[in-house]
Amino acid sequence: MAKIDVAAAPERSGCRYPAPFDVPCRARAWKSLGDAAGLTQFGVNLCTLPPGAWSSQRHWHEREDEFVYVLTGELVLVTDAGEEILRAGDCAGFKAGTRDGHCLRNRGDLVATFLAIGSRDAADSGSYSDIDLRFTPQGFTRKDGTPY
Repeated sequence: MAKIDVAAAPERSGCRYPAPFDVPCRARAWKSLGDAAGLTQFGVNLCTLPPGAWSSQRHWHEREDEFVYVLTGELVLVTDAGEEILRAGDCAGFKAGTRDGHCLRNRGDLVATFLAIGSRDAADSGSYSDIDLRFTPQGFTRKDGTPY
């Protein structure tokens, strides 16, 4: 496949986090450009964050690398080091296994868009830095392993 019809790409919104962790991420939306291209080794998502929305809870992956590239708007990158503004043309990467939780938050007045690119490892798991939540291939658990 060559050119991707972005308008026809699979679109999703919201999140699967258990309550109350889902609240700041409910308004996020994304188009699965990697799926539209038939990619299997890495994913590419065109993400949209309206004002007030978060990309995710602050998390890190054990087996997957992640990369984000801001296309429009202004986002706040939150990591263990603190907060940093990302604007159109800025990017950030997150190496698998590095326990530095990260997320993007739209604190501005305009919709922001970014590309999120990551490996597709079905055995990936990880943790959320600020809340009692982990993800595994089987689903969400508390950090002690108790399922939600």
